[in-house]
Amino acid sequence: MQQQEVIAKLQEVFDGAFLQRVEVSPELSARDVEEWDSLTHVSLIIAVEQAFGIRFRVGEVEGTKNVGDLADLIVKRLSKG
Repeated sequence: MQQQEVIAKLQEVFDGAFLQRVEVSPELSARDVEEWDSLTHVSLIIAVEQAFGIRFRVGEVEGTKNVGDLADLIVKRLSKG
């Protein structure tokens, strides 16, 4: 799976996590979405794990600055199985 495919699937996850539609792009970050607070972030990461059938390690997600970084991390986790 490539970054663009992951971002397309992330759009579905974001659609379920936020009340208003958020257009997912590699540059999108929590600062860009008023509704994206710490509680929503935790829910979002859990939903991402479920959607992709992966588990992030402690601290892995903290190193991501935007959706592009998150997508790259997902691609990396998927490739490791």
